[in-house]
Amino acid sequence: MLYIIPDYYKEFQCIAGDCEDTCCAGWQIVVDEKSLGRYRKVRGSFRRRMLKSVNWRHKTFRQNEDRRCAFLNDNNLCDLYSDLGRESLCRTCRLYPRHIEEFEGVREITLSVSCPEAARILMNRMEPVTFLTVEREGEEEYPDFDPFLYSKLLDAREVLIQILQNRDLPLKVRTGLLYGIGRDMQRRINHQELFSCDEVLEKYKKPEATEFVFGKLAQNKNKYEEQYHFSREMFGKLYELEILKEDWYVQLRETELRLYARETPEEYAEMTKEFQMWMAESELPWEIQKEQLLVYFIFTYFCGAVYDGQILSKVQMAILSVQLLEEMVKACWLRNERILVMEDIIDLVYRYSREVEHSDINLRRMEKLMPHYHKLYD
Repeated sequence: MLYIIPDYYKEFQCIAGDCEDTCCAGWQIVVDEKSLGRYRKVRGSFRRRMLKSVNWRHKTFRQNEDRRCAFLNDNNLCDLYSDLGRESLCRTCRLYPRHIEEFEGVREITLSVSCPEAARILMNRMEPVTFLTVEREGEEEYPDFDPFLYSKLLDAREVLIQILQNRDLPLKVRTGLLYGIGRDMQRRINHQELFSCDEVLEKYKKPEATEFVFGKLAQNKNKYEEQYHFSREMFGKLYELEILKEDWYVQLRETELRLYARETPEEYAEMTKEFQMWMAESELPWEIQKEQLLVYFIFTYFCGAVYDGQILSKVQMAILSVQLLEEMVKACWLRNERILVMEDIIDLVYRYSREVEHSDINLRRMEKLMPHYHKLYD
């Protein structure tokens, strides 16, 4: 089995009670069968606590009225861990914030930015991310797995990440190239022309592709009204997602009111220009942070297209997620009287990730929200 991890993987260490937003509250923790079996056998003084704290029918840990895990104490520490040791943790608690994607012979592990500490590590990183491979014994078979498609996706992902990390190009240009590859590969998949995907990758490595994207961006530069309505429409789609935490709805409403409620397209464009100028002059590495997030989303989800063939949707979700986060950062900047600090960005990144990435319903809905995205580059 080949394991692939980002090079910052080992930097992570849970800060437990010092975490500003514990992962042991606000969402339901699902318990695996193996752990349930161990919990049923617990004896001694902790047995009564165990029996009361597990919802055996739904296979979850119970929560109090504040949606805090029944084992989470007032110091934001886990009594299950303290009393019975690390080996007592269920699979969910033991692995988080590690996110695992599995393919035939390959297991890819990332650190989910839904964890504040993982988001902090990634948002403070200035160097381009690289990925490390480790080979260990063990193999799993996937009967319906398409190894040829997977190999094409691996090749494409490598090119996508190379493009995203080419800091000689503006990030908008890199994003346009990313979208173009996703769109053209999807067309070939739809027409069962998988062999020609190599031609797509070669095409987008050439200077002509970069010049084309520069041209498209220049054409759209002063289309304030289209950009305003596109941003407003895409942001509005977030209300169609499942809301996991109530304060997320408040976040959406505040962003919407600050950016779209009273501003005209011209005012929105002027405010966006002012925000971009402030960011460029600040010490916040926002362009690099957006690059890191794009690489994170592409690495995490792109090769999952081997199971559903939805290449373009994976690319669009990565691009749109970063654009939506920028809208929220912009609204936060306005709320803070046109100033931002690093913690503001980290807060928005992990909260967005929690809402979108930790709901299978939301991940599916995000992919279905994509049909109108082509307006930006086509």
